[in-house]
Amino acid sequence: MSADPPPVLVPPARRQVIVDTDTGLDDALALLHLAGSPHADVAAVTTVYGNCVVQDSARNAAHVLRLAGLADVPLSLGAAGPLEGEAHIAGYVHGGDGLGDLGLDRPDPEVTQRTSAEQLVHLANSAPGRYDLLALGPLTNVALALRLDPLLLTKLRSVVVMGGSGPYRPLGEVLMVDANVQNDPAAARELLAAPRPAADTLTLVGVDVTATVVLDEAMVESLRRAGTAWGDFAAATLDAYADFYAHEWGRRVSPVHDGLAAGVLARPELVTATVSGPGAVMSNGFATRARVLRLPDGTPPAVRPEHPPMPALTAVTAVDRAAFLADFVTSLAEGVRR
Repeated sequence: MSADPPPVLVPPARRQVIVDTDTGLDDALALLHLAGSPHADVAAVTTVYGNCVVQDSARNAAHVLRLAGLADVPLSLGAAGPLEGEAHIAGYVHGGDGLGDLGLDRPDPEVTQRTSAEQLVHLANSAPGRYDLLALGPLTNVALALRLDPLLLTKLRSVVVMGGSGPYRPLGEVLMVDANVQNDPAAARELLAAPRPAADTLTLVGVDVTATVVLDEAMVESLRRAGTAWGDFAAATLDAYADFYAHEWGRRVSPVHDGLAAGVLARPELVTATVSGPGAVMSNGFATRARVLRLPDGTPPAVRPEHPPMPALTAVTAVDRAAFLADFVTSLAEGVRR
């Protein structure tokens, strides 16, 4: 009796990603990395304020899409400020234009008639289960979309957020600012409270893990030597980013905040550890963070949230840094669609 033939392995479908972004320096590289990924397609870009004003966010996103050969990807203009209070613009990190004031040609782009929130709802309802959402900025657009369609998250394949601080840290550890949550805590609460099918449908890639993935000067130099338009852009962008982090760490390096979130969405196998549990947006009167309500040993924290705990979510706590950085730098250096 002959043996059964080996099964035919069908590769998984490329992820169709909606990128919601406040297109600053690291957002631009995350978008470019995703554009070069063999695992994902950039299906749409929705813009928001944050690293720069929303008009610059759109100009910057359009610049990156042109560079990536994706000028036909629909681009939407979104929220200019948070649900409550005034917008905080991080020009001291990303430059006045959001891209390090490098003097790039950034004409006003063509944008969809739908706002970013409307575009999110339209795409999710047009093909439920098709799209993944990568949220790289303040969560205002997503909250506004949830107000239009409270079941939005049930119609997306997944949501990956560059934001949050993961579970509570071991004693003595200090974290970076959870900027995307701090810029609109009300929006973050609305996202965390939204109905979703399961904990792993919403994944936070927070500052507790992104701060541990660092691009050094040798990696930037390899991008400069690549001799490609992508490599030149990435090197110039990282030089501008390093101007800020040199004051933080005393060296010309930079963490890969948004790029790591993009990498995790495109290649979930890069994740080596996660924590799942009820979420909350917490403030100590100075900093506001999105948390998983867990201590390092898995027990609940002593502090009680101001609002009822949210449904369970998943936070990435560790990744294969070497594999991600190799993939990230290679994609930016090659400068071609793969």
